[in-house]
Amino acid sequence: MIRDAIILAGGLGTRMLPASLYSPKEALPLIDTPILNHLVWEAEKAGATRVHLVLSKRKREILDDFLEGKSINFDGYRTDLPRDSLRLGTGGVEIIPHVQIEAGGVADAISVAINHVNGPFLVLLGDMLLMEGNFGPSESGPDYASEASKKLVSAYQENSLPCVGVCRVGEDEVSNYGVVEISEDMVVGITEKPSRAEAKSDFVLCGRYIFPENTSRILEGFPLSEFGEMQSIYLLNHLIENGGLNAVSLEGMEMYDSGDPISWLKSQIDHGLRRVDTSSDLLGWLKERLSRI
Repeated sequence: MIRDAIILAGGLGTRMLPASLYSPKEALPLIDTPILNHLVWEAEKAGATRVHLVLSKRKREILDDFLEGKSINFDGYRTDLPRDSLRLGTGGVEIIPHVQIEAGGVADAISVAINHVNGPFLVLLGDMLLMEGNFGPSESGPDYASEASKKLVSAYQENSLPCVGVCRVGEDEVSNYGVVEISEDMVVGITEKPSRAEAKSDFVLCGRYIFPENTSRILEGFPLSEFGEMQSIYLLNHLIENGGLNAVSLEGMEMYDSGDPISWLKSQIDHGLRRVDTSSDLLGWLKERLSRI
């Protein structure tokens, strides 16, 4: 069983300035529920009992109250909400913060927590949600969480191979992601942010991974000082060439990316239109507003 999950939230969030001055982009709400809450619930649904949260020093300070278990008394307020919607995590998982001194990419962030995990482990990018259901905060918690990570865990349990989640995107979006070539559910190549003409498929990495127990040793062969932020691509290519890397399709799920303001605005609108509790008001307003353009 995979009991450790690492959520990567150590980046500077420069594309989300000035909002990221006041809140980590990973703590921004999707309508009303922070991304981090969704990610922790997803990890727990996949079987994780320890969630390692990799943060910058500044983000660690901003989130101090949550991470230190300090609580604000909301008794009598929003009694329609389950209490899981008002805290980070549930009683079923341990949240373990780690500080990344400098933003050095995905693999460097993983290395901050890797010595504290046991066995193969799950990795979730902190600014990307994958959702097959669009629920409001009244349906908070693991029961309603995304099954994206759970699908990866199921694939790993079936074939014991490290794996990545993949989604299809439009041609105009491929240059924003790592593009994946796939043959018979196995990854055969990855190109980081190619041009539209260079992209060899429309499948992209979508922020969900399962890495093997020996990942720390593999990364020793690709030091940050030499490979920089491309460490993670070299790590994935090493797995492709040494035993194989499984591609787990997460098609059918909506991908909500908080990497830049326009992407996040689109996410808010899409999620809001799909939620039963917000769709009617939002759709009515959009129709009225568009009629005046």
